[in-house]
Amino acid sequence: MARLQAKSFDDPDERRAVARASLRLVHLDEVAVGHGVWEPGWRWSVDLKPVAGTASCQNHHLGYALSGVLEVLTDAGEGLVIPAGSVYEIPPGHDAWVVGDEPFVTVEWTSSRLVGVAPEGPDERVLATVLFTDIVDSTATLERLGDRAWRELLLAHNHRMREVLAAFRGREVATTGDGFLVVFDGATNAVRCGAAMVKAAQDLGVQIRVGIHTGEVELIGDDVGGMAVNIGARIGALADAGELLVSSTVRELVVGSGLEFDDRGPHTLKGAPGEWRLFAVA
Repeated sequence: MARLQAKSFDDPDERRAVARASLRLVHLDEVAVGHGVWEPGWRWSVDLKPVAGTASCQNHHLGYALSGVLEVLTDAGEGLVIPAGSVYEIPPGHDAWVVGDEPFVTVEWTSSRLVGVAPEGPDERVLATVLFTDIVDSTATLERLGDRAWRELLLAHNHRMREVLAAFRGREVATTGDGFLVVFDGATNAVRCGAAMVKAAQDLGVQIRVGIHTGEVELIGDDVGGMAVNIGARIGALADAGELLVSSTVRELVVGSGLEFDDRGPHTLKGAPGEWRLFAVA
């Protein structure tokens, strides 16, 4: 639950040194906010690529430029210049560099936990909550609308889903054509985000199903794997149109949050041992 609090970058919870840059982070419970100073000459593909171990930056950035200028080039060839005073969003898959002789100084929300941190190896496991979504009857909708209208609807859906998951501090791991795989630090935020995604999709005239599970996941570069991810996917596949299903693990973790659930009984999940009791968000 959110609480009243304030912290200063003058006394940060964490300082992170990277080549030709410095980062200060403050943690507000599940939120990490970063203040970054990127020196003239800094470029992601030169200074952070060896740390990240990926061909391009795979972080999703949402921030505010305090001073300086940053130029961005996406993997798809789109370019953008971000001057001081700009609120900006940069999707995964890009290079970026500081323009001119002035440092680029920024405050960021969505990527602060990840910037400048080497990816964990496949044997590193962390506790996380995974959320899966997909559009119900997407093939029938495509046939009914036609290719062009379907693409426009899918773009609007993806844009709105990303707005919602950013508001609840989710990290987009992958898109699955007409759905998302998102990872959260906490179960309550994941459930509230899932409910908001269902409502946002309905406002667009489509129905989605959502499945959520909490367990240990393997961090493999920018991807996640392991049994917990598979279980989350299986739960999502069992949800009805407009329904958000969670595992009993999630339900137990959010006790005291005010969230209410309807018991959907025990289920067998392919590839997972035993029976799993599932619950729908009321």
